Order: sequence, then C-alpha cells, then structure tokens
Amino acid sequence: MDRKKFIQTVGISFASLFINDVFSSCGDGYKNLMEMPDKVYAVINGKTVLLSANGNKWHGGNVQVEMANMKDSMEVRVAAPGVALESIILEWGIPVNTSSLLLNDHWERTYGDVLWQKKPATTFFSPWYFMEHNGGNTSSFGVRTGAHTFCSWEVNERNIHLTLDTRNGGNGVQLKERILPAAEIVVLKNKDNESPFDAARRFMKLMCPAARMPAHPVYGINDWYFSYGKNSEQLILEHTRLIAPMAEELSNRPFSVVDAGWFKGSAIEPEDCCWGNDMKTANERFPDMPRMAENIKKEGMRPGIWTRPLCGSFAAGNLTLPVISGRERKRPVLDPSISENLDTIRTYFQLYHQWGFEMIKFDFTSFDLFGKWGFQMISDRAITTSGWAMYDTSKTNAEIVLDMYKVIREGAGAAYIIGCNTFSHLSAGIFELNRIGDDTSGKEWARTLKMGVNTLAFRGIHHDAFYAADPDCVGLTNEVSWDKNKQWMKLVAKSGVPLFISAQREAVHEEQKAAIKEYFAVASKGSPLGEPIDWLQNPLPAQWKFGSETTHFNWK
Repeated sequence: MDRKKFIQTVGISFASLFINDVFSSCGDGYKNLMEMPDKVYAVINGKTVLLSANGNKWHGGNVQVEMANMKDSMEVRVAAPGVALESIILEWGIPVNTSSLLLNDHWERTYGDVLWQKKPATTFFSPWYFMEHNGGNTSSFGVRTGAHTFCSWEVNERNIHLTLDTRNGGNGVQLKERILPAAEIVVLKNKDNESPFDAARRFMKLMCPAARMPAHPVYGINDWYFSYGKNSEQLILEHTRLIAPMAEELSNRPFSVVDAGWFKGSAIEPEDCCWGNDMKTANERFPDMPRMAENIKKEGMRPGIWTRPLCGSFAAGNLTLPVISGRERKRPVLDPSISENLDTIRTYFQLYHQWGFEMIKFDFTSFDLFGKWGFQMISDRAITTSGWAMYDTSKTNAEIVLDMYKVIREGAGAAYIIGCNTFSHLSAGIFELNRIGDDTSGKEWARTLKMGVNTLAFRGIHHDAFYAADPDCVGLTNEVSWDKNKQWMKLVAKSGVPLFISAQREAVHEEQKAAIKEYFAVASKGSPLGEPIDWLQNPLPAQWKFGSETTHFNWK
C-alpha cells in the first residue's frame, strides 16, 4: 500500500511518515530524525531543474544542495556558482489526511486570516511554518527563525513542498563561490495528552531558541487611533497627562508613543503623514524633540517614537531602489544593501535614543522594500515582482533584511525596538517587540475584531518565544462601542501581551478611567499567555482561559 492510500485508509497524521522516528527527548531536548526529501528542484533563470540525488546531496545545473540532520534540525546548505538562483524546492511525497486541520502563518503581520482550516480544494500555503491537527495528534513543520531565505510550505493532495526563496529583489541571487546556509528545518510531534495550544507554544520555542524580551512587561499609550497623523507636541503631552494618573501607583512605568506625524513631510506628498524625505527632521508642530521626551518623563511615562527608516529623497540618487509596481517614483526608497544607507538608518536610531526616547517603533519596511503588503505576498505566492535587483546582488533578500534589522537594533542602543510591517521570522530574536497583526481601529469595531482578536488568538503563540507580541491598540474613541473596547482591553491585558491604548479625550470618562487603571495594573505585572479555548472551531475565539479562569467574550 502506498503512503497516500495508507494515510487515507488508516487516518493517521502525515507527520507519522514525515518523521521517521518519534522525537527522543529528555526534558525539552529533541533529536531530529526527519525523512530526507524525495525530490529537490532548483529554479535557475526562470527554469525549474530536477536535481540528481547522491545520499544527502543533490546537484544539477551548477547547483548543489546538501542536507544534514543536526541535533534538533535539518540544515540545508546551497552552492550555486555562476548562476542566478531563484529558489530551491524540497518535495516529500506525503499527502495530508483529508480530515486534518491545518494552521497557517504569514510573512509579516497577519490580516485577520490565520485559522485552523481543512485543507483547501487546491493547495494550502503557509510562510515559515504550519501545523496539522488530527484527532489527538498535533504535528508542526517549520524553519528556524533567522533563516537566510524566505521559506514557505505548500500542501496538496500528493505532496508537501518547502520552497526556499533565494532571490535578490525579483531576480536570482548571485552567490558566486559562497555556500549559503539557507535554512534549518524543524519538526515536532505533540506529547501524550498535550493540547494543540501547548504543542504550538513548545514549537515556537523550538523555532526560536533565544527570544530577545523586554526587561519588564510593556504597556502604555499611542496617539494614532484618534489623531491619525494630525498630532503635535501639545496633543502628545495632553494625552500623556490624561492617562498617566491611571498608572501612578505602578513601579513599572507605561510608555507614551509618538506615532507618525512628527517629522517634516515631503513637498511632493505634503498630505502624507507617513512619508518624509528623511527621518531626522521634525516639523513645526514638534519644535523640540528632546524637550518633549523629557516632558513625557516628567508626566510619569516613558517616551517612545515612530519612524519609517527607508524613506529616501530624490537627492539620494543612485542610493534608492528601482521603481516597481507598488513602489512609486514619488516615494523613493533607500536600498538597504548599500552600506551608506545602513549607516544612515543606524544614525536615525542613534539620534532617537540621544533625544531621550526609550522605545522606537519602525514601520513600512516590508512594503517599502518589496512593493507588497503581506496579504498580497500570500495571494501572489511571491514576496515581490520579478525583474529587479538590489545593488548588492550577492545576498538574498532575507540576508539583506537581516542585515538591516541588526543595524536598527545596534543603532537603538538601550532603547526597546518594536517592529511593525516586519517579517516575523526574521525579527524574532532581534527585536524586543513585534506588531503581530494589521491595524486595529479607532473608527470601526469590525476591523479591531478581525485584525485584533484573530491576530491575538493565532499569533499570540509567538509571545515570549519570538518577542513580546503586540496585537495593536485599543482605539478608545466615541466612534467605537465602549462595550466592545472594554472587552478588547480586558483580553489584551489578561493575555499577558503588550497593551497599548489610543484614547481620545472626549471618550474617556470615569468608567473608562477605572477600566484603564485596572488593566494597566494587570499589564504592568505580566501574566501567562491567554489561551483561546475554541480556536480550533472559531476564527474569532470567544472562550479564553487565563490561568484557572475561563472568560466568555461577546464579540457580536
């Protein structure tokens, strides 16, 4: 009986055949015994080449792929001298059980579209990792964080594919004589009587051996969801004075984050609060940035600031990336493969730290680099369009992104970094915090429900394993029902993840002040991660477990 029929007849998890032995373990020590792939392909200059196998090596078309089972992973190394290598594709001839549920992930943030699902009629696709649940069995398949390629999984009726995207920009990378440590594959089976949630938490820590976490739980305020870029030093300080008294008894002080709108905009796009020719020059509404940071501290909060580090200008000339679909000529983007631009980015973060800001939120880098939002990368099955390259063509996109992230981390010094529109698997272990979903809202509850609740339920598992997982703000305004916002605030605070509130003065009355005070106290101390009890059935879980307490939320 072949493997496909065996799986369909017996109804077992395909992990039982993907992994040739149960993990031997002593505590949390794992021994990786994955099956080698049945086939390996290379995509060279737009053509897919089947490589010939010789033990744990595959070669063809001047490409060699070597795989080796290490202590707790399978390492993939690639050599491709003299060719433009676009990707390596590993194939295992193992179909998914039709009764299994599959959990997907995203390249960067999620967009309200992560959930446990039956395998779709065509092909199931997931960046970085996926999980399978079948009866009492939960199996996990992924790559270690910090991979040097963009890695994605596909599952169809016959095969599992892992694609290692080695491109530079939209073209194949020119590795020359260099050997590329492309990825480390990790797989995991659940322990006896282990829930899918607990298995997922254990798997996240296997993928990221060393998270970089803030010294204390992070919480506070952010002006975006009532100002939407129309802010000023005066408004920031008013917002800080309004909310600071609700944390006056707490030793772990909250942050007050200045969002987009503080810097001088571009003359070409004067109405765009999120774009400027550079990220070091404040506009007339913010006359003295160091003074403002100091005043935030005097009011009892820790100052934070937002930035978009890849903003360029026409004066930058050949330091910018080529224009492609999604990356318009009027918004020139710095090429991070150029060392001069990395120096510029480093100086931005050094400057913010010198101004006195203790947390720096950076945004838009994924979109600015590749001209697509994460949901477009998923639907297109490609992170960018073809036919363009970075200045340094010898590095993969993933390596260039990692270099940029490390420069940002270095430049910020002791300040915390929170990434937004960052690649989750590449930011893990480098930044203290990461925005795990798309924007919530101060205007419509439906958006907060979709982007906030769904994100926390299915990406919260990254918390304390990759970074502190930020599900985004409570947009506390008169346009959103307080009944719903109060529940959202409670869920975020009691789940132990960062809580940020964006509070319109006119929407903050005695009841709201009491709730903020209560949940700031919870957020300041931290809690075990909240567990979405009904997440296998519900993309917007309403039943949550906090320690020994179970809470039902009414999201409708």
